[in-house]
Amino acid sequence: MGGDGAVDLCVVKEWDSRALVDLYRAGGWWKEWWDPSHLRVLIRSTFLFVVAVDRKTGRTVGMGRAISDGVSDAYIQDLVVLHEFRRQGIGEAILKRLVEVCLSRGITWIALVAEPGTQGFYKGAGFSPMEGHIPMLYRDGKDVC
Repeated sequence: MGGDGAVDLCVVKEWDSRALVDLYRAGGWWKEWWDPSHLRVLIRSTFLFVVAVDRKTGRTVGMGRAISDGVSDAYIQDLVVLHEFRRQGIGEAILKRLVEVCLSRGITWIALVAEPGTQGFYKGAGFSPMEGHIPMLYRDGKDVC
């Protein structure tokens, strides 16, 4: 993992907002009008937040989170690795940690919405399409994304 195996996975309740903005940008999810200080609340409010840190540089190179009530269901969200660190097993390791922690707490219904082209990655980790289900997004008639 991480080329020479030099990446640590950390479960956190706080993290450097600048590093997270870089990751959200790498995923194509960051909106420039968003306030980076809100990421502190996002992490604290998330059931499980995992970051991957390059041991050599201390740079945050990946993240993922699970949203849950801590009892029944969990949703994997915001799984991303910086472009130059992809295809090194870091994303798989983050996903595995998220799933393992959920399972260890008795949460066995774990879902996610895969972006187009990423289905193979998630299938390789044990996820499968939910036949007959369609992901939906509330928009209230506005284009918010």
